[in-house]
Amino acid sequence: MAKFGKWIGGGLGWALGGGPIGALLGFAIGSMFDKSGNDSVENMTKTRGRYQSTPNDFGASLLVLVAAVMKADGKILKSELEYVRRFFNKQFGSEKTKQHLLVLRELLKKDIPIQEVCLQIKTYTMYPARLQLMHLLFGVAAVDGEMHESELAVIRQIASYLGIRQADYTSIKAMFLKEVDGDYKILEITKNASDEEVKKAYRKMAVKYHPDKVSHMGDEYKVSAKQKFQKMKDAYDRIKKQRGMK
Repeated sequence: MAKFGKWIGGGLGWALGGGPIGALLGFAIGSMFDKSGNDSVENMTKTRGRYQSTPNDFGASLLVLVAAVMKADGKILKSELEYVRRFFNKQFGSEKTKQHLLVLRELLKKDIPIQEVCLQIKTYTMYPARLQLMHLLFGVAAVDGEMHESELAVIRQIASYLGIRQADYTSIKAMFLKEVDGDYKILEITKNASDEEVKKAYRKMAVKYHPDKVSHMGDEYKVSAKQKFQKMKDAYDRIKKQRGMK
């Protein structure tokens, strides 16, 4: 008997209002059911309910974009999967993480329509949440100690489609890649900035990256937001030390 689970699942993704993200998740879940030999619409609908892909669902958006970045260099590394596992485990608990990783493995086999996915995210997700997505994607790309140009190219593409401002992209990138004057780039200023301009930039960034900016997404996302906030503060502290600022 032919296996149609992935096609039924993809159709369910669209039918239940999930757009391209919902279709991708539905396709992945359908593929899982094909492998298990159980492709009943009723069971797939129940399973898909665990992966709610409403237009502004952050977890679903992250799962799809993570797959796009991991596929970029043509290698799926254990370190990348472990990074994703740890992150999702903190956010959702071990049981849901197992389910998410099963879906991710199916997504890694499928071409991701990055532009369509990003436009859906941009339409329904607030800018601070999109910045948080970028931070997490850089974390996945950098977890193996190096960031391939192919991964950077995909992340740049995602940033463009998500409407991420260039200064914000450069700032987040500098948090993960060692660059000349990287600490200044994190604060979105140049090395020629005065001490007062450095302090002003820090205050501005502290507001932008404060964990409360993503509080509407749930307390669990404050963990990674705090990490981003700390990277920004560390950059400021290093600049102060270099300049002898008080």
